[in-house]
Amino acid sequence: MNRRQLIVSTAATALAAAASPALARPSGAQMSPTPPVAKKIPVVIEQLGRTRTDDYQWMKDDNWQAVLRDPTLIKADVREHLEAENAYREAMLASTLPLQAQMFEEMKGRIKQDDSSVPSPDGPWEYYTRYETGDQHPRFCRRPRGGGAETVLLDANALAEGKAYSEVSSAEHSPDHTLFAYAEDAQGSEVHQIYTRDLATGEVLADPIQSANGNFTFSPDSQWIFWTNQSANGRPDKIFRRPARGGETTLVYEEEDEGMFIGVGRSSDDAFILITVQNQETSEALLIPAADPTAVPAVLAAREIAIRYDADHWGDRWVIRTNADAAIDFKIVSAPTAAPARSEWRDLVAHTPGRFIEGVALVKDHIARQERADANTTIVIRDRAGAEHEIAVDEPAYALSLGGASEFDTTTMRYGYNSPSTPTSTYDYDLATRTRTLRKVQEVPSGHDPADYVVERLNAPASDGQLVPVTVLRRKTTPVDGTAPLLLYGYGSYGIPMAASFSTGRLSLVDRGWIYAIAHIRGGSDKGWGWFLDGRKFSKKNTFTDFTASADHLIARNYTRVGNIVAQGGSAGGLLMGAVANMRPELWAGIIGQVPFVDVINTMSDTSLPLTPPEWPEWGNPIEDPEAYDYMMSYSPYDQVAPRAYPAILATGGLSDPRVTYWEPQKWVAKLRPATTSGKPVLLKINMEAGHGGASGRFDYLKEVAHDYAFAIWAVERGWEAA
Repeated sequence: MNRRQLIVSTAATALAAAASPALARPSGAQMSPTPPVAKKIPVVIEQLGRTRTDDYQWMKDDNWQAVLRDPTLIKADVREHLEAENAYREAMLASTLPLQAQMFEEMKGRIKQDDSSVPSPDGPWEYYTRYETGDQHPRFCRRPRGGGAETVLLDANALAEGKAYSEVSSAEHSPDHTLFAYAEDAQGSEVHQIYTRDLATGEVLADPIQSANGNFTFSPDSQWIFWTNQSANGRPDKIFRRPARGGETTLVYEEEDEGMFIGVGRSSDDAFILITVQNQETSEALLIPAADPTAVPAVLAAREIAIRYDADHWGDRWVIRTNADAAIDFKIVSAPTAAPARSEWRDLVAHTPGRFIEGVALVKDHIARQERADANTTIVIRDRAGAEHEIAVDEPAYALSLGGASEFDTTTMRYGYNSPSTPTSTYDYDLATRTRTLRKVQEVPSGHDPADYVVERLNAPASDGQLVPVTVLRRKTTPVDGTAPLLLYGYGSYGIPMAASFSTGRLSLVDRGWIYAIAHIRGGSDKGWGWFLDGRKFSKKNTFTDFTASADHLIARNYTRVGNIVAQGGSAGGLLMGAVANMRPELWAGIIGQVPFVDVINTMSDTSLPLTPPEWPEWGNPIEDPEAYDYMMSYSPYDQVAPRAYPAILATGGLSDPRVTYWEPQKWVAKLRPATTSGKPVLLKINMEAGHGGASGRFDYLKEVAHDYAFAIWAVERGWEAA
């Protein structure tokens, strides 16, 4: 982790801000910091009759599996280079320290420190999380339903004490309310220990579960705990079971196909334990009856290539969301409890092209589904007789999120609403009476008036005529005359949509006269599952051209101008950043690639890496398919680096990251720096004590957001020229 302390007080940062619109300027000429020069050790790789040379393969530690679990084991030369990169970036961004401090205080001031979630009722109790002032981590609590004394089930602050990283990734009480289990990742590598607490005595039981991936569930009778194992290569590969209070471990299921992800949970009505198996295009479910939790799992419907489904049990039948029968945007079918094979599926909710059914939630007499179309969401309620009604919002861009229910025998479900300008409101909705109760409105302690902001939805014409939705947030006072700086965010992979949602952090840019825009590009499911299918594999370049088309449209509409835009994306969105840096470098003042997946050919050719075999359906298999190799090579950001006038670039990563390993941003920066002809800096920030998601504490994470936004301002204002 960057251990630099903030060196100015809040009062001093306010003074600095008054003296300058953003960056503190040095009082005299200074020597520019000298960037690290990475050594080159050429490695020639032959594959499918093609040859490539990698000068920086040495940055990948041969013992990376062990490094993920214990980062102190990393090779000395790799650590030395990473530390030199961190030091160089800190020196280059030194002038932004007052701005970082100020934005951090702003972001912190928008968070209600003594906050709590809306309690979720379950039987005699209601469960919730809360924070006390100063807490970095949540406290997991319960109290008697309807009121009474609180019991703290877990104080994650105490759990994190003395640790550089600690994240409780999942927590669950047993159905009989006597046990509470939680999964802790203590290094950011997504390798967890699962602990179980006896709620009668408060004792944490001996022998925590080791090498878990964080996914677990209790059996409906509360006698067993099931969990997913994390292999040495960072993949979920087995489901285990043992008595809930400890005892002998039994292998329940092992997935033979390294290209599939697995997990375990319970059906909504607690009639079954469900094991899910899936990759990007194929899925399968296995079931264990609640009445016989030690039974061998039975396949619900045998897997078929390119057929996806997920199943839940609705008291007397199965309810299944699927893309079978060419239902590109999915449909909902039902099947008898005793005969759920595909031949027995009958349509319950027909397929509607362009309205993607994202998910389904069940209670005793109702089904709720969340649908997405044109980058907005709708919730549809259906009763057992088939009558339907919608929960919708008449705004240009917003996010409705279906929370479902924490118990089955109820008529109440929970949902949330927000928009880029409007904080989250949480509602309980009575499915039978169609009435809603406002349970919570997100507080912004430092003050926030949605009327001060404008939210707009544009449609950018793509190169092939498709219209790409673009969500825009700006202050009413920000001119639309081409003078405003703009941050354009994008992702565009795995069918994951980018919600038009509220973020307190973004306001630190927008309140400084920036425009914040989200490009809902292909590769996500923002306009349906077909929008995803048209942005993967051999159509992947649509993702990149949609993003640049969005930038061009914003320029054409006078929201900003060429060279006044900072592009930002993370993980697979970092691939997007690398691609558009190569394709259209002149568009950007700066690019922020967060944990960027940029070394595409090498990563997708390394079957030992956690995500490689499961992601061949997304990207292609360059080991066996020459066409896939050539197509991926044509856009692979690392491989396509060439002498160009690149914008200022910030790449970030985490040493313990199992999803995008630290050497991807490290190699990218090493190759970019000698290639760029613009004279603009290429910077690397590696968190030496975290993984894919960055810092685990809620305030420590804000420091990372402030750092990245300060870089954006620095890039637009060409802060390095003042050094």
